[in-house]
Amino acid sequence: ESGGYGARRVAVRVNGLGTEWFPDDVRAVVEAGAADVVVPKVGSAAEAHAAAHAVDAAGAAPHVAIWAMIETPAGVLDAAAIAASPRVRALVVGTNDLASELRAARVPGRAPLLHALGACVMAARAAGVDVLDGVFNDTGDPEGLACECRQAAAMGFDGKTLIHPGQIAAAN
Repeated sequence: ESGGYGARRVAVRVNGLGTEWFPDDVRAVVEAGAADVVVPKVGSAAEAHAAAHAVDAAGAAPHVAIWAMIETPAGVLDAAAIAASPRVRALVVGTNDLASELRAARVPGRAPLLHALGACVMAARAAGVDVLDGVFNDTGDPEGLACECRQAAAMGFDGKTLIHPGQIAAAN
């Protein structure tokens, strides 16, 4: 409600679907006028539909969209159906949680995640929605961030999620 974002779309991450806070979070985000609701750990089309129902129940205008976070193997395997779900405008790959769920090493070049990253890009393109790459954790490694941004762009990602304002220039 404070404004100051100019023409940018405002997306707000809420607590997950199965939590006691989810309905109140969605209602607060809708009432505040955010354009998008970021829903973590969407693992199936049924969960994406449930999120859309919650956004509808909160009285959201038709343009309010869901950014479904893909952070589990189940989410990757159902990414196409999630991306095609009502109100879903973007997939956001949650690379930290996904790597943990896969028990994968976090290594430069992200070889253990390449299949999942590509699957999410493919699903988003098939559904005609955006897809955002996950965060780069090391705020003290600008070259590593730049490499990961180049990799994401080469793979077809529309953007990258960030954890620090100092990462904006490299992502842009």
